Amino acid sequence: MNRYWLYVILSGLLEIVWVSGLKHSDTALEWVGTGIAIAISFLAIVLSSSKLPVGTVYAVFAGLGTGGSVIVEMLLFGEPFKISKIILVAVLLAGVIGLKAVTGEKTREEAV
Repeated sequence: MNRYWLYVILSGLLEIVWVSGLKHSDTALEWVGTGIAIAISFLAIVLSSSKLPVGTVYAVFAGLGTGGSVIVEMLLFGEPFKISKIILVAVLLAGVIGLKAVTGEKTREEAV
């Protein structure tokens, strides 16, 4: 795995942080942390999309962020656990993994 995929993963993980921060921040320090997470997340996604296919990058970013946010909300913030949510998150993540698997290692520069 190259570093640009690591940027995508970092960006997706930070999306989980900032989405939760937008919902649960109460203090100025928490809001600043949320803003920093947003900035780093988008910087990482921009860096990765400069070398990887944009559609796949965005799908992986959104899938990790969405699935992770649902799980974090259930585990840390008391969101009701529903098996249907878990199944749908699993389907979403399977789609993201499938996109990653079928996407070639060709970068945007090599494709031109």
